[in-house]
Amino acid sequence: MRTLTILGSTGSIGTQAVDVVIRNPDDLKVHTLVAGGTRVGLLAEQAAKLGVRTVAVTNEDAVAALKEQVTARCRELGAALPEIAEGPDVASALAARPADVVLNAIDGAAGLLPTLSALHAGQRLALANKESLIIGGPLVLAAAAADQLTPVDSEHSALAQCLRAGRRDEVKRLVLTASGGPFRLRRPGELGGVTPSEALAHPTWDMGLLVTVNSATLVNKGLEVIEAHLLFGLPMDDIDVVIHPQSVIHSMVEFVDGSTIAQASPPDMRLPIALALSWPRRLAGVAPAIDWSAASTWEFAPLDDALFPAVALARRAGEASGTAPAVFNAANEVGVSRFLAGEIPFTAIVACVAAVLDEHLADPSGSRQTADGTTSTSGARMPKTAHTSLTVDDVLAADGWARLRASQVLEGDSSPHR
Repeated sequence: MRTLTILGSTGSIGTQAVDVVIRNPDDLKVHTLVAGGTRVGLLAEQAAKLGVRTVAVTNEDAVAALKEQVTARCRELGAALPEIAEGPDVASALAARPADVVLNAIDGAAGLLPTLSALHAGQRLALANKESLIIGGPLVLAAAAADQLTPVDSEHSALAQCLRAGRRDEVKRLVLTASGGPFRLRRPGELGGVTPSEALAHPTWDMGLLVTVNSATLVNKGLEVIEAHLLFGLPMDDIDVVIHPQSVIHSMVEFVDGSTIAQASPPDMRLPIALALSWPRRLAGVAPAIDWSAASTWEFAPLDDALFPAVALARRAGEASGTAPAVFNAANEVGVSRFLAGEIPFTAIVACVAAVLDEHLADPSGSRQTADGTTSTSGARMPKTAHTSLTVDDVLAADGWARLRASQVLEGDSSPHR
């Protein structure tokens, strides 16, 4: 029996993780749930059904409603009342409490501090929050002991499984598959009028808003290239992306003898979630397997960089390392938020990311204008060899600068701010 802490339990990954736990009561037990506070009713339902010890929200304004609803549901189900906690730092605090596995399914850059908290406390971390690894790569890798970090992304879970087939010195390259999202058959000039509802209509996966839009721009795949580089230690040039619309092959590893090992399963996130929670053991009957008696066709096509420039842009950020990935990620989050609000066109998301990243990389001194108009060098681009000098403050300062600068760029201010 493994005990779990789930951070981001009411999001897409979190709700599927809860489903995995409910289906495997002899193997998994949740002690702690943390969520933002926008879906208090669902969080209360999860807490009562799972019989957790602690339930928390980061939004303090939601705690009164949470207490009321948790009390009501626990009484209905005859469950013991859990401890209720709240506050902006509660995820980091609870990530450090003893548990066999901490699942970090928080969205965006907010997941960095909980990731570091769990790792520093010696917890095994199932990482669905790819942003924390991407923006704080050297910090996260320095904090993680061998086998302490297990990926939840379907692509990286697939790579971890395929890598079991050979020694690391036998690996030639990693191949990440991408569905291509809803616009893979469009031409580069046909994306200007894309609406939020069209961008959110992913053909194979059911995900949260940010990840779904990132999958439409292929920013998500760019982030995954950086993530694969950090997780598995291969150079960026040895990590490829191929379009695979069916999302059945989740990624592949090519070995030096010419063999390629692929991991295949229907597109169901419960599989990589369950494996991350129970790694390296597999739980039985997590999801339906491929029906090999049914005729099917799998397609593969090269990535169209003109249609999806975000992947090459992410490679550039990843190769620059230091705070560049944090800038890439933050500018994108601002762009996605503005696009979903109907304030900018779809194509402006990646264009904004490119402009902000260009400015960041072009600044030799690294001095940045902060939100209060002062100048800071904390957001400086770090040299490729300076991983050990990167600090949390560097990452957070770069993240804050990029968010401010992205907003300015999207409002028409294209002059460099240094």
